[in-house]
Amino acid sequence: MATPDFLSPTDTFTRRHLGSTDAEVHHMLATLGLQSLEELSEAIVPEDIRLRNELDLPLHRGEQAVLQDIRSIAEKNQLYRSLIGMGYHDCLTPGVIQRNIFENPAWYTQYTPYQAEIAQGRLEALVNFQTVVADLTGLPLANASLLDEATAAAEAMAMCLAVSRSSGLERTEFFASQDCHPQTIAVMQTRAEPLGMTLQIGRTQAIDFSNPQLAGILLQYPATDGYVGDYSALISQAHAAGVLVVVATDLLALTLLKAPGEFGADIAIGSSQRFGVPIGFGGPHAAFLSTAETFKRQMPGRIVGVSKDVTGKPAARLSLQTREQHIRREKATSNICTAQVLLAIMASMYAVYHGPEGLRRIAERVHGLAVLLSAGLRQLGFDVGTEEYFDTVRVRLSKMQSESILLRANEAGINLRRYEDHSIGIALDELSSEDEIRLLMEIFVGHDRLPFQVRDLCQNVTTGFPAHLARTSTYLTHDVFNRYHTEHEMLRYIHRLAAKDLSLVHSMIPLGSCTMKLNATSEMLPVTWPEFSRLHPFAPADQTKGYQELFRQLESWLVEITGFSAVSLQPNAGSQGEYAGLMVIRAYHRSQGETHRDVCLIPVSAHGTNPASAAMAGMTVVVVACDRQGNVDLADLEAKAAQYRDRLSALMLTYPSTHGVFEAGVRRICQIVHTHGGQVYMDGANMNAQVGLCRPGDIGADVCHLNLHKTFCIPHGGGGPGMGPIGVARHLAPFLPGHPVTKLGGQESIGPVSAAPYGSPSIVTISWVYIALMGRDGLTKATQVAILNANYMAKRLEKYYPILYRGTSGFVAHEFILDLRQFKDTAGVEAMDVAKRLMDYGFHAPTVSFPVAGTLMIEPTESESRAELDRFCEDCDARPAGGQYHEGPRRKLSERSPNQPAPRQP
Repeated sequence: MATPDFLSPTDTFTRRHLGSTDAEVHHMLATLGLQSLEELSEAIVPEDIRLRNELDLPLHRGEQAVLQDIRSIAEKNQLYRSLIGMGYHDCLTPGVIQRNIFENPAWYTQYTPYQAEIAQGRLEALVNFQTVVADLTGLPLANASLLDEATAAAEAMAMCLAVSRSSGLERTEFFASQDCHPQTIAVMQTRAEPLGMTLQIGRTQAIDFSNPQLAGILLQYPATDGYVGDYSALISQAHAAGVLVVVATDLLALTLLKAPGEFGADIAIGSSQRFGVPIGFGGPHAAFLSTAETFKRQMPGRIVGVSKDVTGKPAARLSLQTREQHIRREKATSNICTAQVLLAIMASMYAVYHGPEGLRRIAERVHGLAVLLSAGLRQLGFDVGTEEYFDTVRVRLSKMQSESILLRANEAGINLRRYEDHSIGIALDELSSEDEIRLLMEIFVGHDRLPFQVRDLCQNVTTGFPAHLARTSTYLTHDVFNRYHTEHEMLRYIHRLAAKDLSLVHSMIPLGSCTMKLNATSEMLPVTWPEFSRLHPFAPADQTKGYQELFRQLESWLVEITGFSAVSLQPNAGSQGEYAGLMVIRAYHRSQGETHRDVCLIPVSAHGTNPASAAMAGMTVVVVACDRQGNVDLADLEAKAAQYRDRLSALMLTYPSTHGVFEAGVRRICQIVHTHGGQVYMDGANMNAQVGLCRPGDIGADVCHLNLHKTFCIPHGGGGPGMGPIGVARHLAPFLPGHPVTKLGGQESIGPVSAAPYGSPSIVTISWVYIALMGRDGLTKATQVAILNANYMAKRLEKYYPILYRGTSGFVAHEFILDLRQFKDTAGVEAMDVAKRLMDYGFHAPTVSFPVAGTLMIEPTESESRAELDRFCEDCDARPAGGQYHEGPRRKLSERSPNQPAPRQP
């Protein structure tokens, strides 16, 4: 008996996610000469890899039901007051920033600002972020964010190695102070060995500056236990020995403390999380790196520079891109691509809203409360030492004292930091108050009868720092930080910037290989729920049961979708997923006694992160050719696999290919690599064409990373956040990333690749909701419609532009390449001219000159309506005619366009 329609929910989501109605889908299929989506799938996906059974996933549910389910999961998390510190602090996110940036699709659906003309708003916000970092750290050049503090420290270590090599030296040792956060040290340990670096860890007094191999040192300021030291003499010693100095620091503390650049630091790194960004169980947060101009060529990450447009007005653009992986490939210092732009913008707006005086008041309050707490505990007989500190107090205790205090704190709903020597750490923050200080003292003494009034302590305490540590220099003097301190002015400033940018709220962003699909409101809602957004990553496990349930469910769904045996959610970007996957392969070979396997085969068409990641994992990159159809050249692959059979570690393969084709010989490719002793790494950038139709694990891949910010609906945020979890075959599961603070990963873990155990946990809620909403059938249909949309557009445009590559059946996958190279000779028009002109029609440009120079790569995704696809095609139709352009042959369209790029900076 059929279920009556009135028993089904009316808020089902698949029809909201897919841009076209069933009637429009059938019209597009008819345009291709097809009857059904199944017929399309069979024509495009090679028969030998096609999924024969339906995915074992839940069926779709209505939006309200899914939100109720995730609400019940959230309620299993216990929201304690976490004063653990270790680089994570609770803070107040101003409502004007939360509502108008964090929850605003005009900000979170933007793409990386490669097209500066339609990105001036976010570029200005990133200039603000760089200014905040540069001013507070006292170093003139800052990047536009990194992934987290620990990976920023690892990037700085690699930067020191690169500086050493560029000066003709080969210094291969690095020293990290034991006073750094433990997760930072652990991530650096993971990174160091494949780079050929030896990482020493110890007290700064033990540094041997006579060691000619020492490239750099890392100091924490303030230290992980709160201590604020004077490093001036130590840095002078380092520089005398030609050693670079990296300082991990706290932006809020630097409003009161002398800037690292002022006492000689060469590089400063850290996290901007406490500038208004929720903890989120560990992320996402925007890390930063600043340095001297001398080292700009070795600096990782994107840099926004200010130049002038053709009218002479100031304009911002991405600068110094020749350092980055998409250009330098395996020679790049870093593999970073997606960073944390949305969170960097939030942090910059926090600084704009509060201004220098407001930030200083917040810092003085936090510091004053820490001094008050220290004075009270000392008066109560506890050993808190006499060292200088900013916000963190360390109390030395016996084991019995420590256990009883921690028990009472737990009963009061407070998390404190436990040290191995039984000391307890208390890290205060923007939410701390007089009442909280009183409660902490009562917890320590075990009753609520203090022998003094907390306020009375103020008469005998002194805040601030001695002259050799106190900041005297100014910061944030630019008008933008001293103007928008009322909500009205701030609101208007935020919206003025947003109005300068193009995002998914305006039109399709058809960037090939980027999957700019709908980021649905229902998917975004749980991100800001306190039960998800305010948990500390090192909170006790019994307080995070909701998150653990969420992780288990999402991991099991991803295992089913990919055909693998296990998943790690730790990599917090696609680039980090690549690195983690290759490190897992490396560890596997070593476990087999094959340490000599160090060659990574990479097709010439691969994204730049692939060779950059391979180099970071200590592998030698060997390029494999592609044939005239854009496929991996099987003969060249077989020849090189045989040539390097004793050294072959891995092949990195994007599937469908970066040319937008399901290669028919993919199983043969995997077989060749396996026959010669290698493992197959599949780049999941194009997973949006696989879900429900085929699976990497079935195809023959051993590991694959998934871009949750592509296929599974986490928004791109203008260049981050992202998530890059990896799925692995059974034999690789023991090597999945671990963590020094939280037990996870395999028995032979490669170590952590991110600061937090689960990368950027608060945004995986988005992917969980997406999968739950779509269900088994909806996910498969989304893949089919994404492929349909691409083929429909290719069909419409093929009479004007050659489609560069197609599969054996004549179709493309979920994206396709328009070949514009002929128009350079016939009309004097190049791909970039068409890209710029499309902006005049309200579209973001497709991907320009990747993977083939002189082309445009288009990926419409399943979320765009037929009307939007038609509008784009109609605007493209207006360009060429018979090899010429309607508006005058041999004249560049961009010369008549009001959208002009800022001149390149030297």
